[in-house]
Amino acid sequence: MTAGLVEFRHSQSSNCMSKKKPIVRERKIAIDPNPRGNLKALGGAEYDDWNNWLASRTSLALPVNQKDDDRATEATVAVYSGMIDLKPADPIEGILISQLVVAHQASLKMYRRAWAQPLEYFEVQIKYLALADKAARTVATLTERLDHHRNRGQQKIVVQHTTTVNADQALIAENIVTGKASCQETPRLAAASVDNPMEIIKPRQNKTVSVGAGRKKE
Repeated sequence: MTAGLVEFRHSQSSNCMSKKKPIVRERKIAIDPNPRGNLKALGGAEYDDWNNWLASRTSLALPVNQKDDDRATEATVAVYSGMIDLKPADPIEGILISQLVVAHQASLKMYRRAWAQPLEYFEVQIKYLALADKAARTVATLTERLDHHRNRGQQKIVVQHTTTVNADQALIAENIVTGKASCQETPRLAAASVDNPMEIIKPRQNKTVSVGAGRKKE
């Protein structure tokens, strides 16, 4: 086997009860060892063979008249634009995105057919609506799978720190924040006001002494 060349062998028998030897088919497939990935925006792969194959199959799966070249081309351009905007990062995302856009188009087509039915074909209308809802649920499921694959199952954990304070600290904090004193005094404050009353200091009285001028008092 040479570099960049893959040998493919497939055994096949026309009848499982036949005693004939199985047919062995060999296919030699050349794979570029240095892929460029010019169309990675469509299929998410480094190999454009995969990107082209996935893009072409997505175009053929659209619910449009494939024989109408103008209509098919218009739909293909629109779908490819949406696939590029979704930015597939790898082939898995490319697969999910291609199925997502096709399921979305199928849902829209079923809704359109449902509302196009005459009023006397109510049961047919209901069946089309059921198919449309089923396709819409498929779109939602594929969207969740795509988000899960991109996040790789990572979960956001929020850690909260809680501080516990006693009653006195809570009372002081409340007075500072609200500017209002609490109606109920704490036991510590009540004890300070009852057991140890503040001493009342009376003002001192000055005494006046009469002294005779020029004479010494005996």
